[in-house]
Parts: sequence; structure tokens; C-alpha cells
Amino acid sequence: MPTSPAPDQSLAPPTFADVQSAVAQIAGHAVRTPLLESPLLNERLGGRLLIKAECLQRAGAFKFRGAYNRVSRLNADERQAGVVAFSSGNHAQGIALAAHMLGVPATIVMPTDAPEIKLANTRAYGADVVMYDRVTENRADIARALAADKGAILVPSYDDAFIIAGQGTVGMELAAQAKNMDAKLDAVIAPCGGGGLISGCALALTHETPDTEIYAAEPKGFDDTARSLVAGTRLANEAGVQSFCDALVLPMPGELTFSINQQLLAGGLSVSDDDTARAMKVAFQYLKLVVEPGGAVALAAVLSRAYDCRGKTVAVVCSGGNVDGDIFAEAIKLDDPLR
Repeated sequence: MPTSPAPDQSLAPPTFADVQSAVAQIAGHAVRTPLLESPLLNERLGGRLLIKAECLQRAGAFKFRGAYNRVSRLNADERQAGVVAFSSGNHAQGIALAAHMLGVPATIVMPTDAPEIKLANTRAYGADVVMYDRVTENRADIARALAADKGAILVPSYDDAFIIAGQGTVGMELAAQAKNMDAKLDAVIAPCGGGGLISGCALALTHETPDTEIYAAEPKGFDDTARSLVAGTRLANEAGVQSFCDALVLPMPGELTFSINQQLLAGGLSVSDDDTARAMKVAFQYLKLVVEPGGAVALAAVLSRAYDCRGKTVAVVCSGGNVDGDIFAEAIKLDDPLR
């Protein structure tokens, strides 16, 4: 009797055990990024702030973790067929680098307005880049058609169990590093677009530091996760809204990611682009970090008092550092918002 094909593990919500498996899978390949602290910044904030510097990760963002966890799980036939992904930049670079390391062909669908640094790096890792107009075209439809034509594996940027589990390794490292610093975390805040990072971290942190509140940080106008948590169902963002946080400009929360976030998050926080630009300045001035707009929103949530850290110990994830030079230059020209 013929057997049924094995179920696709990438389509079911991941568990804490999957995050543990991802820790082992990416060990020796991903960077164990530092958890940083500035006494001067703590003094000015009135609390203890710890910064998980994922901008120092391979390919410049946390996305490499999930990408390597996903691509490295492909069998021999799948590796030969290759992968297709769609991304504004950080998932693109993560997939391109992981595929390059593992000898897997990669095609990435990217928007025409993606930051030049992200386009250049994706191509430098050897991926074929297909451009699309984010206003008039649907990137997922383009990617699905390409994958079908090539017989390749489609790798979403967040709604995939292996991707989510890989991003959860950020939370595993953060919890262990905070413990080594004798820091009892009141809250952890991470940037949120489709929700892969925050849902993976929530799986890890709920197990490792169960008394810690976990929050998603989003740009104003793209606070779909915050609103969806309140509504109890996935809500879309309004069309036509803009933000310079290109990594977080997505239509609505992912299905898998929201199923986790709805259970484990304490809430969502939203910040303006001005607050985010100031956070980029603070990261550079106090910690010597280059952080892209989407990577700075969790820090912005603390600096703007969207989350009040006074008298508390809070960790934020600075999730990426792939920012074009002119945007970064404008941010660091700003006055220190803490003076």
C-alpha cells in the first residue's frame, strides 16, 4: 500500500523544543551576539536597559538565524532544486548567505524601493534578484510562480516553523546572557513586522524567564500586531501608510506567528519614525552601534516612554543594521534626545 507523504513540518506552529533544536542547528554558523549595557544610558533612563545587538549578526540582522535553520533542513533533492524567497532586504540577505554557505541556488523577490545596501549584499551572496513594485504587484504571488516554475522550495520570511524557531534562538541567548549578568528581566521588547522574531523569542522567553513580559514594537501606521492583539483576530494595516522602517512594512500579522503571539505577548507598542530616528542616534552615541530604522523600534519604545522602564530591568532587541548611509547620517545628526 502506498504511504502518504510526510506532513510539512514548516506549516505547523513551532514549539519550545523546536527552538532548542534550532539552537543546535545554527551553532557554529550564527554569531552569538552580545547583550550590551551603558551605565550612562541607564542613569538617564532611570532603569536598567540591556540591548541585544543583532545588528552584529551575520548578514547584518537576526534573519540569518531563521534562514540557516530553514535552508540547512532541506534534503538533497530540495537543495539541488533551490529556494525562492521574498523580502525587503534582511530575510533576502539571510537566505542568500545561508544558501551560499550550503551550496543551494537562491532566487529572491525584492521591492524596487529596497535600500541599496540590502540589494547589493543580496546579490553579493550570489542570489538572483527579481524586482517588483510593492504598490502595484504582489510579492508572494510572484515568488509562488517562480518557485513552481523552478520546482524550488518557497521560504517565507516569517510564517514558517523553522524560520520562527531559528529567530527564537535570539530569545534563548538573551535569557542566558541576562542571567549571567544577574539581571532579572521585567520585560523584553523586540521589533515586529510579520512577527517571526517576537513569536520565536516569546516561545523561548516564556519557558526560560516565565515572569518576563514580552512586547512587540512597531512603527505607527504599521501597528497591526498591537491592534490585532486587542481585537483578538488578525487585522490589516491601512493602504497608503508609509514608514522609513522598511523591514517592518508588511500588510498584516502572519498566521502562524499571530497564533503564538496571541497567547504569549503582553501587548504591542508603537513608535513614530521621529522616535525611531532618535533611537538610532542613541544606539550610535551610547553603544557605538549602527542600527537600521526597523531594527531600532524596540529601543525607541523605551526611549519614547511607550514602555516606561523607570525602576525596571528591560531588554530590547536591535534587530538589524543594514541601513543606507544617507539615512543613517541624517539620524546621527539629531540632538541627543536624553539631554
